[in-house]
Amino acid sequence: MKEDILSEVLRSVSLSGAVFFDVAASSPWVAEAPAAASLLPLVMPNAQHLIEYHVITSGFAWATLIDSPEAPVRLAPGSVIMFPQGDLHTLSSRPQMRAEPNVGLFAQPAELSPPFYIEQFGGGPEQTRLICGFLGCDLLPFNPVIQALPRMVHIPDGYTAGDGWLSSLIQAIMTESRRQRVGVDSVLARLSELLFIEVVRSHMESLPDAATGWLAALADPLVGRIIRLLHEHPQRAWTLDTLAREAAVSRTVLVSRFTDRVGVAPMTYLCHWRMQVAAGKLTRGAASIARIASDVGYESEAAFSRAFKRSTGLAPGAWRSRRMAEGA
Repeated sequence: MKEDILSEVLRSVSLSGAVFFDVAASSPWVAEAPAAASLLPLVMPNAQHLIEYHVITSGFAWATLIDSPEAPVRLAPGSVIMFPQGDLHTLSSRPQMRAEPNVGLFAQPAELSPPFYIEQFGGGPEQTRLICGFLGCDLLPFNPVIQALPRMVHIPDGYTAGDGWLSSLIQAIMTESRRQRVGVDSVLARLSELLFIEVVRSHMESLPDAATGWLAALADPLVGRIIRLLHEHPQRAWTLDTLAREAAVSRTVLVSRFTDRVGVAPMTYLCHWRMQVAAGKLTRGAASIARIASDVGYESEAAFSRAFKRSTGLAPGAWRSRRMAEGA
């Protein structure tokens, strides 16, 4: 059931992927990635948020999160490093190296299509090959996956993790990025999305039992059940009493356990999820606002509109118009 809810949320936030760079480097080398927000207009102009990721296909590298107390991470062949919040970071042949971000690399001629091949030869004997890509998604009204992920997610053994599925994805991305067959852009986009899902699942499986956050909450028998109920039936007239009865616990236990695990109270979470469901309906369909309000549990269009504007800063009609104009 954990993966079912995860899949539902990822569909609702319009996850989309792309591979942009195939990099060959020899030491000493360093590349500083700009903050993802500055790259949105160049990489995925229709996305609200940009996630950067890198796959080390041969050799070694170091990843450093800029302006963070976290220690640099050594990346071995098969490693996947992902920056869900889109933070400024560097990849280099030695830790703590810095360089000026080169935004111009992303302004490629319109007649060319990714992945773009880049060489960084420092003249040293140590050689590294890596693939760099992006994933776009929505942040508003509600994206619990991005909120729950740390600033840097490292999967150190991608070639051997689990049952080999991550390894197969990495190999497929490597093959597609270098063969340049017809349809390569679409294939790489889908592979990037699958890579993200597998990284998230691997991260979930590595969380300690005492971990908090939305991803950890899915594994909690009580909290996970409540989240499933709210996702399956957002239109129901839920109250703390009805949720507590479904969970066979007191209201006090329910609120305490849910808030500790997820970070917000159950009814606040329900409101967030209702707004996300409504945003999808507004973006992808022609249903009236009154119908959408009813579908997500509001008795009046006015109450729904007020809640939606509090969540997104836009009235439902304005949200729909903007998303249609963006080509969503």
